[in-house]
Amino acid sequence: MKAEPTPSTLAHPADEGTPVSVKIRERIRAARKRFHANDNIADFVQPGELEALLDEVEVKMQGVLDSLVIDTASDHNTSDTARRVAKLYLNEVFRGRYVKAPGITEFPNAEHLNELMIVGPLTVRSACSHHFCPVIGKVWIGVMPNEHTNVIGLSKYARLAEWVMGRPQIQEEAVVQLADLIMEKTQPDGLAIVMEATHYCMAWRGVKDMNSRMINSVMRGSFLKDPALRREFLALIPKD
Repeated sequence: MKAEPTPSTLAHPADEGTPVSVKIRERIRAARKRFHANDNIADFVQPGELEALLDEVEVKMQGVLDSLVIDTASDHNTSDTARRVAKLYLNEVFRGRYVKAPGITEFPNAEHLNELMIVGPLTVRSACSHHFCPVIGKVWIGVMPNEHTNVIGLSKYARLAEWVMGRPQIQEEAVVQLADLIMEKTQPDGLAIVMEATHYCMAWRGVKDMNSRMINSVMRGSFLKDPALRREFLALIPKD
């Protein structure tokens, strides 16, 4: 017997013809949440809407190409560029905005590990929120566990970093977001993160300096309070 549609599954007449981006934006505003470039909005995206959003972005991107006076109708190199760019943004570069955090299996610290652990370098890829130019670099993560710390697999640190970096970011905020997430997941005594990256908004445009890099760090807990521990972590990070 076919189930009767519920009010939540029925399309409201006023929704017909409304862009999916508008519907998502209205839900976020109704919840009094923000939707900055580096925010995750997965809780407000309903099943099937990412596909609809992909179609919408493709149309808007085609408008950009038209305004750039590119004849995509006869140019075989750009005939499907609008679709490719839409997929690039939604399914790859900015995927961390639209999907929930990766599932992380956590284990109790049965052996009461309390020694410094360092993971890295993890390759990270993002795009700056100022020009949407690539940001490519590496991250080192130092963890000082305690008996209550949740232990997660080494690859999971890479997955968490990828999820946070998969949004338009500025490096200073990205590292803080990653630190907040790892602290929440593992509850360690201390956490240290160092990120070093090349920003193509400086290498590809502007000053066009291919050798410049940005390095920043976040220290939490025992790394912030104990200078010796902080020095040990920094000394163990390989130098180029």
